[in-house]
Amino acid sequence: MKILLCRLFILFLLPFTCSYKPVVLIHGIMTGSGSMEMISHRIQEKHPGTKVYNVHRFESWSSLETMWHQVLEIGMDIVNISSMHPEGINLIGYSQGGLIARGILETFSNVSVDTFISLSSPQAGQYGAGFLHLVFPGLVKDTVYELFYSRVGQHTSVGNYWNDPYHQNLYETYSVFLPYINNHIKSAKSEEFKSNILNLKRLVLIGGPDDNVITPWQSSQFGYYDSNETVIEMREQDIYKEDRIGLRALDESKRLHLLTVPGVNHFSWHMNVTIVDDCLLPYLD
Repeated sequence: MKILLCRLFILFLLPFTCSYKPVVLIHGIMTGSGSMEMISHRIQEKHPGTKVYNVHRFESWSSLETMWHQVLEIGMDIVNISSMHPEGINLIGYSQGGLIARGILETFSNVSVDTFISLSSPQAGQYGAGFLHLVFPGLVKDTVYELFYSRVGQHTSVGNYWNDPYHQNLYETYSVFLPYINNHIKSAKSEEFKSNILNLKRLVLIGGPDDNVITPWQSSQFGYYDSNETVIEMREQDIYKEDRIGLRALDESKRLHLLTVPGVNHFSWHMNVTIVDDCLLPYLD
């Protein structure tokens, strides 16, 4: 009798048991899946039973391959993951990985993502020596546009999202990735890009003033330089005011979350337990 009652009690509780959606992690530039292991372990520790997929593709030097190539290859992996979890998945991208993740979201309509968390990613582009010198120590930010805004330079991931505020005509002419996924340049895919972003349950943009790599740091929240290198915040940018990719609609429906955290260096975001506990876990359900 006691055994029967216990079984009935368990069956009664099952519908109310909290289950967490699977999480996909995409690493940053010049690193690999190993750099995201702390996040993976912490999610599984605090949200037991969560299935975590840690992307192994394009590690180390191969992370410099073109953004579209990475978007399409990793995107197919995520399509397969999503097909196994029709209830939806959550997606976290760190640094360049956050930009790849957004490219995947916009490109693949058959990916069901509930929450996308962009962890210190150059969503509005990059224009800083600190980031540049991580992979191209001999180049100077003021003149590197001569390389990046060329057919040769566009064969590198960094060149695909280098956004020089002083050479916007060249950016629009040569850049094959960022101006398109930001709908700065209209294409046949523009409406689909926006529609796919609007399918999100929530978009979380995390960055901070002490990042020292993403430049300006507000790029992690779609803020960026004007032609005088003055930072214009996201809500004053055309991408928001004209709702080019759905940021304003997400904001107005309370689905856009901006988290600004001081005191965190770029190389610490994905290694900081407090960041995981305070900025990632609350948005993963």
